[in-house]
Amino acid sequence: MRRYPAYDPPEYVDWSCRPEELERYRATLGADPERAGLLSQLGRDDLLGVYADLLRTRLHDIALKRWVRTGVLSKAWLGTGEEAVTVGAVAALDRSRDVVAPMIRNAGALAMMGMPLDEIFRGYLALPDSPSGGRDLHMGALTSGVLQPISHMGTSVPVTAGVALAFRQRGESRVALTWVGDGATRTAACHEGLVTAGALGVPAVFVLQNNQVALGTPLTEHGAGSLRAWASAYGLEGLDADGNNVLDVWAATRIAADRCREGRGPVIVYVETFRMGGHATHDEREARDTFDPALFRAWGHRDPIGLYEAFLADAGISAEVLSGIEANVSGEVDMSAEDAIRSFGEFDRSPESN
Repeated sequence: MRRYPAYDPPEYVDWSCRPEELERYRATLGADPERAGLLSQLGRDDLLGVYADLLRTRLHDIALKRWVRTGVLSKAWLGTGEEAVTVGAVAALDRSRDVVAPMIRNAGALAMMGMPLDEIFRGYLALPDSPSGGRDLHMGALTSGVLQPISHMGTSVPVTAGVALAFRQRGESRVALTWVGDGATRTAACHEGLVTAGALGVPAVFVLQNNQVALGTPLTEHGAGSLRAWASAYGLEGLDADGNNVLDVWAATRIAADRCREGRGPVIVYVETFRMGGHATHDEREARDTFDPALFRAWGHRDPIGLYEAFLADAGISAEVLSGIEANVSGEVDMSAEDAIRSFGEFDRSPESN
């Protein structure tokens, strides 16, 4: 995809795929026979749909960052470098019936679940015609199967467990999914939710999204032990996935969701990725000071969108096809953001604003 020097992390600006990273990508997808079998069922349109969702998620964040730089917003919370965790997980669900509870870095889930992109952008401007009616910058839509994000980290876990319990009690073959950051795992709500989900055997998938840092505190400083051990610690089934490999996340989540529908109880999907920026746009410098620059360089080589593009090219999909998808998605994002700005201007001129 096109790179944006003013908005992309510096490690992404002159990005090119290293042969060893592409080999690692392919090896991951073939390592587990069950996952490889599921992936073999994906057709060309499925693969290109995932690509479009990755682009839309990245470009959504770039649009927000542009708004911050131009004074439209004061700050934004971005998921740059973590797109594969959101896109792979949502793509694996049945979006006609399943429910998701995103965190702020999983904003790409909103559009994937069917929320119009222009409405999402109006939500960031707190407009009366936004999904939340301008009352909250956290957006959701129950009609699209999206629970509104909760600022208090970890609280989506017991909420998701409750939603999944309702599915089971009503005899519905539905799954509830939420993402949990490494920092949120240290909260009482997260612990209580996982204990409850396990005890009741609800059809819930908990994507434990370890991006190496909670706010500005590295993982090594805010907890001991391995987060990979959490599934067994809570008596739940557990799967691991490469958080920068969208197809591995897809396969792991599909297996987890299938197990939930079979009545096997909740599943934790542990994914390891890296936050290529600050907690929000206002503390980018703090993030760079928190970690060794070598860590940014190492994860920078593993851009989830660049790696997926290389994988698709290796599978015989032409650059022209990918460029066409990017042009369509880029136009969609730009138009939606512009519509939101126009809507903002209309409300700003209304009698109530004077």
